[in-house]
Amino acid sequence: MSMSAPESAASDATPTRLRYFWCLRGIARREWLRFFRQRARFVAALVRPLLWLVIFAAGLRTLVEIPIVPPYGAAVPYDAYITPGLIAMVLLFNGMQSSLSLVYDREMGSIRVLLVSPFPKWFLLLSKLLAGVIVSLLQVYAFLGVAWVFGVHLPVLGYLSVLPALVLCGLLLGALGLLLSSLIRQLENFAGIMNFVIFPLFFASSALYPLPVMAANSPMLAAIAAFNPFTSCVELIRFALYGQVNPQALLMVVSATLVFFVAAVFAHNPTHNLFARRTRSAG
Repeated sequence: MSMSAPESAASDATPTRLRYFWCLRGIARREWLRFFRQRARFVAALVRPLLWLVIFAAGLRTLVEIPIVPPYGAAVPYDAYITPGLIAMVLLFNGMQSSLSLVYDREMGSIRVLLVSPFPKWFLLLSKLLAGVIVSLLQVYAFLGVAWVFGVHLPVLGYLSVLPALVLCGLLLGALGLLLSSLIRQLENFAGIMNFVIFPLFFASSALYPLPVMAANSPMLAAIAAFNPFTSCVELIRFALYGQVNPQALLMVVSATLVFFVAAVFAHNPTHNLFARRTRSAG
């Protein structure tokens, strides 16, 4: 007996969904294997924010007075205040490191496997982005565990309520890294651009000082920080750690993620990407 049109369409769609799933699984597995084989990358991801927490925050704990600002209902120690910014730093560095591997694959030639894949470019990049976010979550919770040992005790429920914010911020910062990797052709140039992008994003944000304190000393810097997408990540994580939602930060994070990801997909498109055109002509 012949199948009806809807049944035939359903049977054709199921294998397609499975192929997309296996593609996502393969890219995520490759990212995980690369991460676990590079143990120095995991250690560096923890050492960097811990240096800020243990040394920088310890030196300024008695010198910097944090005013009562949302979401805090009372004055908090300086090390507790900068913890959300250090979490965002972990996400930012991992997003850049994940995109750095994309530049490396392009120079080694393995990126051509993705270019000839039958899957759409947006799905391949999204899979790469999601795989990087999963690795970032592991690093963030490892940092939170070590920070707890050093006396930074956050609300217990905050360790769970912050998870959606971590995913959204990881997608934003990873999409920014994807965009940069699509515009940079050589591996050594990307390493320099990473520092040029990471440190201005971090220092011109509310990661180290509240915006009201910043506005009182430098209104121009406060205005730049207010439009800095990294500030939105920090504030979204800060509020989520205390079980709250910052609507303005949430809107900024979602909007910036879409803009960066669409721009990255366009830049990686073989129709518009010079490298991809050269690869196609060489083939």
